[in-house]
Amino acid sequence: MLLLTLSGCVEEFTPETENFESILVVEATLTNELKQQEILLSRTRTFEDNIPNREENATVRVTDDSQNEFVFTETVPGTYVSDVSFEAVPGSTYQLHITTSNGLDYVSNPTVMGQTVEIEDVYAERITNENNNDGMVIFVDSFDPTGNSRYYRYEFEETYRVIAPDWLPFDLEGVPLVFPSGPEDCNVRIRSERRSPDKRVCYPTDISNDIIITTTNNFDEDRVQRFPVRFINRDNYIISHRYSILVRQYVVSPEAYAFFETLRDFSETESLFSDTQPGQLNNNIASTTDVNEPVLGYFEVASVNERRIFFNYDDFFPGEDLPPYADPCTRVAPPLQDMELDCVLRPLIEAEVFLYLQENFEPEDMEGPFIVVPRVCGDCTVLGTNVLPEFWIE
Repeated sequence: MLLLTLSGCVEEFTPETENFESILVVEATLTNELKQQEILLSRTRTFEDNIPNREENATVRVTDDSQNEFVFTETVPGTYVSDVSFEAVPGSTYQLHITTSNGLDYVSNPTVMGQTVEIEDVYAERITNENNNDGMVIFVDSFDPTGNSRYYRYEFEETYRVIAPDWLPFDLEGVPLVFPSGPEDCNVRIRSERRSPDKRVCYPTDISNDIIITTTNNFDEDRVQRFPVRFINRDNYIISHRYSILVRQYVVSPEAYAFFETLRDFSETESLFSDTQPGQLNNNIASTTDVNEPVLGYFEVASVNERRIFFNYDDFFPGEDLPPYADPCTRVAPPLQDMELDCVLRPLIEAEVFLYLQENFEPEDMEGPFIVVPRVCGDCTVLGTNVLPEFWIE
């Protein structure tokens, strides 16, 4: 038994960084959209550091083969936005130039934007995937009759209607104190003013963070057909009412595709100690100060086309129960005071940790006079904005 006990002991392993090199990380995509373009700069960080290491106070500019220069200004730490709106032009060559605050210089290879390929269709279908999960798939179709594109990258931005299930027009408030630090410090009551209903319905937005790429190199035609850019499990609350997705298609170079493919393979590696290693990231940015200094990232110049669709839950799940809400909305009745006569419910109400649901007419031992739920169950702004988006249609 002693041997079995010893063999069953597993010591938790926490990886630590022994040799760390601070490497510049560049996220830069110029598009054919007339807008203020954006470039993100940061530094690698250790396993133990969970805070992003933004590269601040750098000088960033983009030049083209027509002697134009576009200066970028830091708006928030690590985010650099062009001073003027401009669009990448097909056939033109662009270069990224970076000088960090400590005087190190970096430059990208000359990069040319390819042609624009329009999305033919974006559509949603209910399917059961290979893992036997029921849900919605967002497909995209596109076609380049010239056959010159071949490499595609996708991003999406999804917005959805959320309805707080336990929203009420009433709330709790602390009873004004007559004698500070007196015996009634912990008392709460139902607020006489009605709450605004603008926290019942919200429209959160999420942006994709996966690397979604495909190529038509193995096909006779340069045609993307039924390519899945998003799968949503039917138990995901974001499709409970009305859902919208904006799909963006980038036509990228073979070199950019190879970079993102390697980066995707690396990010999908199940273990740091996997036998399969994805290999080196071949980027197009280098240090001119020290040719041996590694740089992570890619300066991409890509044409982009986008399309948005909407659908309702009932369109695909008629008569079926809605998915579970974002929170189980467990109902509790905290006491006004604990055994040491410290306040319990009032601090939770004033910090908006809980919101009022109903009176507790038959309190059990150590229960208070009010039943409450987590704030997210009665205030949808915990999940996102309550402002109706301009693009929203019913």
